[in-house]
Amino acid sequence: MSTHDVMTHAYEEKIDAQLQQAKAQLAEFEARAKGKKAQTEIDTINHLRTKHREIEKKRQDLKTIGEAKVEHFKADIETEMAKLKTSLAELAAKLKA
Repeated sequence: MSTHDVMTHAYEEKIDAQLQQAKAQLAEFEARAKGKKAQTEIDTINHLRTKHREIEKKRQDLKTIGEAKVEHFKADIETEMAKLKTSLAELAAKLKA
């Protein structure tokens, strides 16, 4: 296994852990929103789940893309993860209010 492969695998594991954390947060938020019958928040959760799946797909695509495209994919994934984390923090604040 090349150094590049090892680094890519480590990156995939890092993103996978972040995605698992986001998935757990979404489940928690959904339970709270349903308890409050907060349809706007439920809609937001559904949208965030779609974004989560898109990031997961990109993470999986890292295994099949060429070495030249990996850095571009990583940058794209990082941007999307940052947006997802920000949206989750905003949703958490709304559900606490």
